[in-house]
Amino acid sequence: MRDRVYLDWNATTPLRPETRAAMAAAFDVSGNPSSVHSEGRAARRLIEDARAAVAEAVGADLRSVIFTSGGTEANALALAPGLHRNGGEPVRRLIASAVEHPSVLAGGQFAQSALEIAPVLSSGVIDLESLAAVLASGPPALVSVMLANNETGAIQPVPEVAALVHAAGGILHVDAVQALSKIPININSLGADILTISAHKVGGPKGIGAVALSTGLEGLHALVRGGGQEQGRRAGTENVTGIAGFGAAVRAATSSMGADSVRMKALRARLETGLRNHPGTVIFSDAVARLPNTTLVSVPGLKAETAVIGFDLEGIAVSSGSACSSGKVQPSHVLQAMNADPALLQGAIRLSLGWDTTEADVDRCLEAWIKLSGVLRKATAIGLEQF
Repeated sequence: MRDRVYLDWNATTPLRPETRAAMAAAFDVSGNPSSVHSEGRAARRLIEDARAAVAEAVGADLRSVIFTSGGTEANALALAPGLHRNGGEPVRRLIASAVEHPSVLAGGQFAQSALEIAPVLSSGVIDLESLAAVLASGPPALVSVMLANNETGAIQPVPEVAALVHAAGGILHVDAVQALSKIPININSLGADILTISAHKVGGPKGIGAVALSTGLEGLHALVRGGGQEQGRRAGTENVTGIAGFGAAVRAATSSMGADSVRMKALRARLETGLRNHPGTVIFSDAVARLPNTTLVSVPGLKAETAVIGFDLEGIAVSSGSACSSGKVQPSHVLQAMNADPALLQGAIRLSLGWDTTEADVDRCLEAWIKLSGVLRKATAIGLEQF
């Protein structure tokens, strides 16, 4: 039996063996990828090989892929006033769904006054009627809708969103960070104009991400200025080692995606069946399509911070929501947007599975859940509201 069970894959993933090998090899490539000599060309080959892998993974043209320092920078680069298609009217406002990642809700390069929020249904899925009304209320907008939510796993109806956005003359940004390698992604089939991803969610290194553009998108300007790297769209000497690791991780992850998804979905069903044995258990977004590896669960009276510590003492790593919001005492903005029962907001626990999660890991988690639930029942019996 493992000493530790890791069930926080949505926060970050371990390095894949393929990633580690690619990065180790890249450390021995000494050239600057902008140099024209043999050493520089060797470094450039690593970057372009990874660019091709990332482009293939999201169905984009390889020349449209821009490497960044991670998903947050990718989103900041993507959320830019002035984007347009084929000479159309540039966007002047930003519309984001209420459940977006904090890096999107921060507005990117838009002023906060230009940000409008599109509500979601109680399922966590965007309210398309409300979105249509917001789109009709002003000039062309850049709309940001994540493909899959990092907390609930809910998959958004992105093609339907794209149809509304494009009919209103807008541009669609899709944050696909959490969806990459868990469900198929194709920028054209989704109808996305600009798409962002990150390496460390798929077994790649932390600190490397990418933006992919659809054909015909114009008006994207460098956020980091200086040299002409990344086709003039992101200055600075490229992180060759990180990029090489990203490419290797994406290739490994997408090659096993089908089998991994089937296996994780079965494990998630086993997990959720056991969780529901506790009276009052609520699993969020379980009535809509979700990522195959994600469960966000709560019971009335549960205090998430205490439960996370309890799991940790049992040798199990879980989270109380997005790792980017850890340490904050306020309830999840995602669950608030879904109008979740206030009694459940403080106790939401995210359990996320990965490619090497086993039935034994799931069963060990359920044993810990039973123990923690027993503490909760005792606390309730003596009149304590939370444990």
